[in-house]
Amino acid sequence: MFRIAFLAFLTLLASLLVTPMLIHFIKKYNITDKPNYRKVHKNPVPTLGGLAIFTSFLIGLLILQPDNKYHLAIVAGAFIIVAIGVIDDLWDLSPKIKMAGQIAAAVLVVFWGGLQVSFINLPFGGTLEFGLFSSVITILWIVGVTNAINLIDGLDGLAAGVSAIALLTLAGMAMVMQNIYVATMALILFFATVGFLRYNFHPAKIFMGDTGALFLGYMIAVLSLLGFKNVTLISFVIPIFILGVPIADTVIAMIRRKVHKKPISSPDSSHLHHRLVKMGFSHTQTVLFIYGLSIMFSLAAFMFSMTTTWGSVLIFFISLFAIQILVENLELISANYKPLTNLLKGLKHKD
Repeated sequence: MFRIAFLAFLTLLASLLVTPMLIHFIKKYNITDKPNYRKVHKNPVPTLGGLAIFTSFLIGLLILQPDNKYHLAIVAGAFIIVAIGVIDDLWDLSPKIKMAGQIAAAVLVVFWGGLQVSFINLPFGGTLEFGLFSSVITILWIVGVTNAINLIDGLDGLAAGVSAIALLTLAGMAMVMQNIYVATMALILFFATVGFLRYNFHPAKIFMGDTGALFLGYMIAVLSLLGFKNVTLISFVIPIFILGVPIADTVIAMIRRKVHKKPISSPDSSHLHHRLVKMGFSHTQTVLFIYGLSIMFSLAAFMFSMTTTWGSVLIFFISLFAIQILVENLELISANYKPLTNLLKGLKHKD
């Protein structure tokens, strides 16, 4: 395993070299992300940085040559995702076309690669078989996580840092479970992302764009499935915890848009990072705060894997309570949505 970690580290060096070369090329052709009312940056910034992550990732694959029956389908799906991301960064694809591309990549992994979540062992006995729905559930997971990472890509270094934390957690848990393929792939992608983060952290010299956000989301979704498919219900929650920040932010955004009677796919500026900035957090403070949340979710995932069933249930409800407190205090749904706060105030008045 040490040899794999060392060779994967070479991906970091590749990323540190490839990224500035890409920045020079992009500046030459003026491929930039322009500011608008939803974005924090004030000046055009080079985009397509996801190509640096993807290129470094491919270099890592050539060095380590990981082998698995799903490998070809996963890499082929990654090429589709990156192609969709590049086209969108250059010409702004419609949401329907982007979604179609993501579904195509997921379908490729499911039906060509054969990767599916087919059943879950229930904690108190018995098995929940997904049957015909296993393909649908797997595709929804891949597409959902892919978009979750894309949605948090709103501040310098945010999506890259959160993804890196998730990937390192996946690699660590895969090592514990002796899953060499997932550990290898996660480490390669982790180092590729960290190398890019050197140039993406505030103030960013380059953005990853949809190219990088969609690619990272897709790979994290697939690797988490490979690491935790066909296991217990409690263990199935582990990848959800590893991706706690992007998944929670996505679900809250859907609820918020439903409450305000807006289309679920409509963009807004009330995501977690937007609200923190509006509250007075600096750009760097906001990103570091969300890194901290991601680390807490990752630690919860490790605790999930080592505790008893009832211990896992306790961790789950404590986490839900913490998320609810965050939602209400940051007004992530609306200024009036504070059921827990109102309940606690009511109990206090009764005393």
